[in-house]
This record gives sequence, C-alpha cells and structure tokens, in this order.
Amino acid sequence: MDREEKAAEVPAPAAGGQEKKPGRKRKKEESQDLPLSELPVTELKGVGPQQQARLAKLGIVTVQDLLFHLPVSYEDRTRLDRLSPDIFFGEERVFLNLAGKFITGRMTYGRKMLYRGEVKCDGGILNIVIFNARPFQVRIIESAGALLLYGEVKPGSGGGYEMIQPEIQSFPSRESITLSGSLTPNYPLTEGINQRFMRKIAGEALDLLKERGIEELIPEDAMKNPVSLADALRTLHAPPPGVTDEMVRSGSMPAQRRLIAEELAAHHISILEERARNKALRAPAFRGKSELEEKFLASLPFTPTRAQERVSGEIAADLRKAHPMMRLVQGDVGSGKTLVAARAAIRAISAGCQVALMAPTELLAEQHAKTFSGWLSPLGLRVTFLSGSLSAKERRSALEDLILGRTNVAVGTHALFQNDVMFKKLGLIIIDEQHRFGVAQRLALLGKGEADALHPHQLVMTATPIPRTLAMTAAGSLDVSVIDELPPGRTPVTTAVFGEGRREEIALRVRERCLEGAQAYWVCTLIEEAEELECEAAETTAEYLQGLMPDVKVGLVHGRMKPQEKDDAMAAFKDGAIDLLVATTVIEVGVDVPNATIMVIDNAERLGLSQLHQLRGRVGRGSGKSFCLLIHGKALSAIGKERLRIMRETNDGFVIAEKDLELRGPGEVLGTRQAGSGEYRIADLARDADLVPEAVRMAEIIYEKHRELAGPLRKRWISAESGIARA
Repeated sequence: MDREEKAAEVPAPAAGGQEKKPGRKRKKEESQDLPLSELPVTELKGVGPQQQARLAKLGIVTVQDLLFHLPVSYEDRTRLDRLSPDIFFGEERVFLNLAGKFITGRMTYGRKMLYRGEVKCDGGILNIVIFNARPFQVRIIESAGALLLYGEVKPGSGGGYEMIQPEIQSFPSRESITLSGSLTPNYPLTEGINQRFMRKIAGEALDLLKERGIEELIPEDAMKNPVSLADALRTLHAPPPGVTDEMVRSGSMPAQRRLIAEELAAHHISILEERARNKALRAPAFRGKSELEEKFLASLPFTPTRAQERVSGEIAADLRKAHPMMRLVQGDVGSGKTLVAARAAIRAISAGCQVALMAPTELLAEQHAKTFSGWLSPLGLRVTFLSGSLSAKERRSALEDLILGRTNVAVGTHALFQNDVMFKKLGLIIIDEQHRFGVAQRLALLGKGEADALHPHQLVMTATPIPRTLAMTAAGSLDVSVIDELPPGRTPVTTAVFGEGRREEIALRVRERCLEGAQAYWVCTLIEEAEELECEAAETTAEYLQGLMPDVKVGLVHGRMKPQEKDDAMAAFKDGAIDLLVATTVIEVGVDVPNATIMVIDNAERLGLSQLHQLRGRVGRGSGKSFCLLIHGKALSAIGKERLRIMRETNDGFVIAEKDLELRGPGEVLGTRQAGSGEYRIADLARDADLVPEAVRMAEIIYEKHRELAGPLRKRWISAESGIARA
C-alpha cells in the first residue's frame, strides 16, 4: 500500500479532542460537496502528483474532464471465444477472449526476460509470449486453476496459435471466471498512462457520477434527445453487450447523438461569443465607392460578373461599419476572387489605410503582387512584394516603406508576420487560401494591425469551397460570400483516368496537341513527403518527355529552383515559348495561362480531392476545350479509387468539398489540424452533418435565453481557447 492510501486510513479526530492537521480523509470529507466539474482527479485512488501531471497533458484536471475523455474504440470481452482455423480468414486483425488451463512454460534469461507458455483453450493450444515477465507473474499463471486471456491471436511460427503480451486474469476454477458485463473501452493515452490504469479511474469516475450526478447544461426547451447526460456518459464508457463496432462507428446510438449534439452546440456557442466580441471592437470605417475605385473599374478590359458585383457589395457593406469585417469569400477556381479583393483593397487605401495580402506559397504571392501592381500602379498606388528571398538591403527598404506608409499594399507569404514587419496603418488583411496557414500564423498578422484601439478588417478567400456543414461550425464566425458564377466563355474541363501502363500513350497524345498549338502541364506529385524527391522526379520526367518528344519545347518548374529561375520558366510558358511545362504541385494555385488546355497529373492517387481540383483549375481558363488526365499507379487504395471517380464525374467545387470532408475529415479541410485544435471529442462533421442545424438551434437558444449556461458548456467541451474563430 502506498503512502497516499495509508494516509486515507488516518481517522478523523474524535469530537472534542485535540485538533489535528487534516489528512487525506479530512480533505475527502471537505470535497464531498464539490461538483464533479470542480473535483480534482487526485480524489481518485492511485492518482498522485505524477499521474496528475500526466493526466493534465490529456486535458484531464477534474473528474468531469475524465468523464468527457471518451473512448476511441472498444473490445468485446463479454463472451468467450474459441480457437478455430477459420479465424485467420481475411485481412483484419483477430482479437479473442479465451479461457484456458496452463499446461507448461519456460523462462528464457538474456538481455530481456522472455516467458513462453502453453495454455489449453477451447478449440486448441494457445502459445503465449510475455516479454520482461516477472517471477511473481509466472507463479500466478502456473498456479491458477483457470486463466482468462485477451489479445491478438496470430498463426504461430511452428503452426497453431500464438498470443503475444496477452492481458491475463487468474481464477481458482473455470466455473469462477467472471466476464465483463459491458464492452471494454480503449482511451486516448499519453506517455506513462496505460489502458488498465485509465479504465480503473474511469470506473471510479462513473461510480462518483452515480453518487453525485452531473449538471445538465442543455435546458429542456433546447434539447430534444430524451437521453440524460449521465446515462449517455455511462453508455459511452461502458456500452452494454449487443453493441457492435458498426453501431459505434455510425454514431447512431441515442447516447452518442445526445453527446454529439451537446458538443456541436458548445462549439457553436464559442462562435456566437466570438461574433459578439468582434462586434464590440472598433475598426476604421470605409465610406462609399471612391473616385479611385471608379477609375479602377473603368480601366478593366472586362465587365465584372453579377456574382462578383454581389460579393463586392456585401464586402463594401461590411467595410462601412465601425467594427471589423470577418468575411470569407468562396469561389471556384477562376471565378474572379482576386478582382473582388482588389476592390476591397482600393476602398481601404482610399480611406488612408494600408493593406496586407498573405498567400501560402511564394509563387502565388508573386502572382498576386504582379496582378495587384498591374491594376494599381496606373492609379498611382504602390505594391510591395515582401518575400524571404529579398536581399538584406531590399528588405530594409521594403520595411521602411511599410512603416512610413509609402507602401499601399504589402504582398507576401509567412514573411508578412515576422516581428520586424510593421505597418503605419494597417486597415485590411486579405488572406488567400486560409486553410494553408496555421491559426497562430494568421493571428500574428492580425495583431500587426491592432493599434490605436482600432482593429483591421479581414477578408479571407478560398478556391476550396468549404462544405455547408463546416461553414456553420468551424467557419461560423465568418460571414460567407459565394462567387457562384464563372466568367463567360469558360468551358467545363473533361477529366479521364488512366493506369500507369498508358503513360507513354498519353505523352504522345499530349505531343500531338502541343504540335497543333496547345500548351500542357505535366504535374509530378509528392513522393514520400519529401520535396527533394519530388523535384528529382520532376527533373527525371522532364528528361523522359523531352526525349520522347524532341520536337516539343519542354520546360521545368519545381520548389527547389531559385525564384528567378521559376519566374523565367513561368514567363516563358505564359508567353508560349514553352509548350509542355513539367512541374511539381508548386503550380497548384496562382498560375493563369489561358492557352493551356491539358493538365496531366502523374500518380494522381497521392493527392487529396481538393488539391486535384485546384490543379485541374489551371486549365479551362480560356474558351478552348480542356482536358485533365489523371494517371494512377498500380497500388490504388479504395479511397484513391473513390477520389479519382469523383474527379471524373464532377467539376463542381462544392460537391468535391463535401466528398473531401468525408474522406479526409474537418481538421485537414480547414487547416486546424496543425494547430492541435479544431478536432472534436465525439462529433464527426462528415458523419453527423444532420445534427449540425439542430446543434446550432440549441446554441442560439442557450445564448439568447440561458446565457449563464453558455460559458460552462463551452468550457466542458473546449479545453482551451484556440483562437480559431478569431482567425
């Protein structure tokens, strides 16, 4: 018995006796009235300072935190299994719960103690292997009347069945074996915390839940699910026999849906709170259309689409207000988001403010800088491209122009939010492809404009349409505008899928089109997450294609080339001096060559739907018929097949976004995964989309009628302020 357990046995002082220093028992008595939301986990047996610190890494500080630390999977130990030759059919791992009698065993002593034993079970002999076995463990195994073993069963090296590192319980006899009355949970863990310990303290927490109950934070006028919070938690920690893995994965159990709805409501409350905070902030108000904007529109060689005019009007209405705009502009590839952003920038500049435009890649930032400079320079405005490749002298000059206000628009990548970048008066931040940046990076740029009690407006653009489900939740703090119309003359891109055995045939087809005057991209995808290998693949492919088609001018662009080399290659392609451009995914966004009508994506199965759609958007930008040819390797997974099927069947960015959400999950779609937040404990936005409107309704009722419950509910489900809504 450890010191803490002994302390728990120290009796309280007798009535009228000498007062003694309170021990663990006195503290326990004092904690009797604490709600589980305030009861520290140290009140549970076996949780001393060391385990307390480890649990804190999992966000578990109180007993309530532990109750909301839900299992990620379950094991069925409610029944006994049999050994059988057919258990190894199929590719799934086999976990069995077996009763047996010890036959023989031996310990091998070397660098590690290894115990091998044989146990007679129903259906055959099971060979067990235990690493670092201790003598007392061996004595228990060999002296037991019966054993209960759980673990993964594999074919043994000498035939038969083998279980390595089984979980073992000993009993006096076969008849005395007791099975679990519920599924056995598996919890998210951290170093120093194992499943056995987590199950034990979770069981204690459930006992306390039964004794003390838990506060319901969803009022009756908001919650439709009849399952109580306490019952839902008990069911999820210990599902009854009969519950299957499929039932759990589907999220269809009433207990799950009760908790999912509450979690989604908590996240939406954080959005409502952020919206309220944003409205309380002051921002510079930009009044009406200026003469500068009129000149800009008159200089354009085309007329903006109705969708562009509508979205520009929504942005202008936001900019006239004295609190910060937080608007997301969604538009498929080629819909004209940049023009809308330029009009917003001109409004800010006309009011005496500066603009920062942040893009995820240097190539896209360069493209934006050139586009904005081409539009704004004739109006007497100055655009500065701030990149990591500037010389020290160029950088000093650019920073001086910013702080003195000589620069109207600063365009760059992550270089924009470095400490030495300061603005004279930053009034508008434009972020392109928001999901490519971490939350902390976006907030760092936002902080550069928070001066003189004024906060900059924010305009976020994406060519990756965010599914409606996400727009109502994780993107809910932003007002959303959609450019749902492509400029006239655009034709849909025809997409086809081929196996790698037809690569040469495709290359020769591309050659024919290039000789007829067309231009084409040939994209080499990422190999093993290594940029260097990707670039080598692009170089090798360029050599192969040039050898196959000596009468076609083949160019090359990849991420390890110097900026000037990339610029020269892209300029040559745009000017028609290059027929076929071999590139890595660095050309995913920001390249506009109307004469390019063919996009070949090699090993397309390596990319996600969103990235494939972005690449396909590099063609079809003119009036000519365009094609996207997807080449896949031999090892094509089920998800890879599904991605290619979707690409072949639709050009609709919103349909693709919904499918991307199903296949990849919300963290990757929104770019919150790298920030360690944005993930849900039980909700799955793709699976539980039907519950989102209900959760939004619940959150609005709580926020409007039961404001006192909003904070506790948010705190229950969201462990720390992530800043995601604000970014």
